[in-house]
Amino acid sequence: MKKFVPSFAGRGLSIGVVHSRFNAPIVDQMVAACLAELKSIGVSDDDISIASVPGALEIPLALQTMAMQQRFDALIAIGAVIRGETYHFEVVSNESCRGVTDVSLQTGVPIANGILTTNTDEQALARVVEKGQDCARVAVEMANLMRDIDAEAGAE
Repeated sequence: MKKFVPSFAGRGLSIGVVHSRFNAPIVDQMVAACLAELKSIGVSDDDISIASVPGALEIPLALQTMAMQQRFDALIAIGAVIRGETYHFEVVSNESCRGVTDVSLQTGVPIANGILTTNTDEQALARVVEKGQDCARVAVEMANLMRDIDAEAGAE
């Protein structure tokens, strides 16, 4: 039996980050936490590329473009969708998250989804540091897992 062991070693991995500018006070803190965690687990500044887009609905297209370059081991999506008084919240939340998943499945590039969907700014602010750090760890862990799975397949 082959068991793949989680690895959070980021050295040598190329990571792309796409973040929205909408809800910037929340998103900026999440990006900062994510970048700090990436560095703490060994990802070099030179191996991190960051793209900024207007809002959460634009994140999947930027991710897809980066994934198709085949130079990133993993990608990270960061945004914040806060419930308002209209149905627009559901549309943006559902479609942006579906788009992120679709890009990952279509390209085979792992994507850590850090698009927060909360009822209030306070709920989002309470989660920014933990979610930002989590995205960094998820991206690195999944990049390493994909490498391990590929190496195992190549060994057979």
